[in-house]
Amino acid sequence: MAGPRIGVALGSGGARGWCHIGVLRALAEMDIRPDVIAGCSMGAVVGAAHAAGRMDALEEWTRAMTRAALVRLMDVRLSSGGLVEGGQIREVLQELGLPERIEDLECPFIAVATDMETGREVWLKEGDLCDAVRASAALPGVISPFLVGEHWLMDGGLTNPVPVSACRAMGADLVIAVNPNAKRFGRLWQAEAPSPPAWMGLADALPEGMRRQLISLMPEPDEGPRPPSYLEVVSVAIDVMTEQIRRTRLAAETPDVVLNARLNDVSVMDLHRAEEAIEEGRRMVARQADDLREAVDAAT
Repeated sequence: MAGPRIGVALGSGGARGWCHIGVLRALAEMDIRPDVIAGCSMGAVVGAAHAAGRMDALEEWTRAMTRAALVRLMDVRLSSGGLVEGGQIREVLQELGLPERIEDLECPFIAVATDMETGREVWLKEGDLCDAVRASAALPGVISPFLVGEHWLMDGGLTNPVPVSACRAMGADLVIAVNPNAKRFGRLWQAEAPSPPAWMGLADALPEGMRRQLISLMPEPDEGPRPPSYLEVVSVAIDVMTEQIRRTRLAAETPDVVLNARLNDVSVMDLHRAEEAIEEGRRMVARQADDLREAVDAAT
């Protein structure tokens, strides 16, 4: 008797989305392998790599990421609609050895994006794979929108942060939803005592012109309580918005199992902290291993 058709919905979350790597690794060790994958933002990056059979290459690349390497990916161009133009994202995806087209993937895959003109959710399920992932990961205020065909697209987290519905549309009998943005105790952000903000490490590695441009967007150091930086404001604003959308969507489009990350202290831009997020992904599966086995058994 054939088992259930399993779908995995990989949610948005910036750097927290590296937890998807650990989740997929741990699921495979339980012999739970997705038949379809829907990904949003960083979930689209990891989902595409998994669907292409290139997870080893992606994990190696993420674990090697440092602050200095992150700076080299930041092609700052404020006129493009974001702090980062994003051209390097496509180059990295190509270097990982992903196929040219979505149709060439080993596993059915949808990247979720948002149409900038209409505000509608867009499912990218055919065509150029790197373009689809780049568009899905266009984090507002950070990474510029991307033109696909005649449409400027932004991060899919604006409309469907954990794309359960896309998995169902691909015929999934059982859907495992992965939410990198779960907040313990309902806390989205916590003010810190005076200290050098985390972004200073990035700024110091930038060329002088780019460094001045970034610092001009940041608050001046103060001996009093440190105000939130530009990147913190963007990160928390996105968290507030996507959390409300996620709750509404998941209430109407209920997955069989939800895996929630505990990564409160990791911001959307902490791409150099992949090891922490990946290990949390493994813990997410371990915490709900019984629920996962029960869901698979019930669907069989």
